[in-house]
Amino acid sequence: MRFIHTADWQLGMTRHFLNDDAQPRYSAARRDAVSALGTLAAETGAQFVVVAGDVFEHNQLDPKVVSQSLEAMRAIGVPVYLLPGNHDPLDASSVYTSALFVAGRPANVTVLDRSGVHDVGAGVQIVGAPWRSKSPTSDLVAEALDGVSADGTTRILVAHGGVDALDPDPDKPSVIGLDRVHDALASGVVHYVALGDKHSRTQVGPTGRVWYSGSPEVTNYDDVERDPGHVLVVDIDEDDPARPVTVIARRVGSWRFVTLRRAVDNSRDVTDLDINLDLLPDKDRTVVRLALTGTLSVTERAALDACLDKYARLFASLRIWEVHSDIAVVPEDAEFADLGIGGFAAAAVDELVATAKSAESEAADDAQAALALLLRLTGQTA
Repeated sequence: MRFIHTADWQLGMTRHFLNDDAQPRYSAARRDAVSALGTLAAETGAQFVVVAGDVFEHNQLDPKVVSQSLEAMRAIGVPVYLLPGNHDPLDASSVYTSALFVAGRPANVTVLDRSGVHDVGAGVQIVGAPWRSKSPTSDLVAEALDGVSADGTTRILVAHGGVDALDPDPDKPSVIGLDRVHDALASGVVHYVALGDKHSRTQVGPTGRVWYSGSPEVTNYDDVERDPGHVLVVDIDEDDPARPVTVIARRVGSWRFVTLRRAVDNSRDVTDLDINLDLLPDKDRTVVRLALTGTLSVTERAALDACLDKYARLFASLRIWEVHSDIAVVPEDAEFADLGIGGFAAAAVDELVATAKSAESEAADDAQAALALLLRLTGQTA
């Protein structure tokens, strides 16, 4: 038996740092990653798809998002099983019970709307652990497994949330107990555990049967999500009583969220940064966060600003990571000698230079920015 394990689609997600035209493209890419599962299922012979929670970003969605999402699921073709997660729980306002979802739900889509066993086909079942609120007061997996026994049926546990081995928070009652999961695997109650919530592909424990698939399209920077953009193609050998499992990751994501940390202390460093940004491919699908530290002259800072302005127009987003950036600007005495100005203008420049070198940080910052702008307007940064 072969199926696709995916999770954390979070359809309808917005990212505040994306520019006006990038957000619609990002949203479309998330839907495209869903509909493309149909091609992957046909290629691999997968019989169905399980989505381990957070199908939607939240329950209050624009009707257009819901309709477009359902159409993407329809395009998959094979049966799709959706588990409500912490972003889209089965509470009173659930998207899954809305009139729009109920009326538009394709025939191949099933919501795992109750805890426990769901029949998939001959000899195959899903054990679902849906969220009914954003703050469960117990281990939903333990509840879903309660009363399920090994009887020769091939079973997939589909759950959402952190496991205690990775998230050991004693004050969080919803944490999934890994010992209970391993007991169910060892006794043959279930044979594979499809998890959602962690957006990076992650194997949990030594069995090779417990996995987070990660989000099929990146949602955060690479210091947070180290391996996003995948779905898992899972094989369970039903001819072997031990039900051995094979898991193969397939990359489906097309976007990247990249963090670049650079020291910029001179014009060569600025040029190197320019080259590095230029070499990054697929700029319209790449989000860049820059952590920059160093000391520059006003001329060099103006060149850096010109570089950043250029690439801000090319990337889906390019911004300075302020809390990890610290660039000191120190005016050099000869920087403004060749501007060809005199009189009051020259006196004003001298005053700005003096202020830029002062210890008054806010006034110094304003003066440095004014001097950098002056250099750019007069073409001195070339």
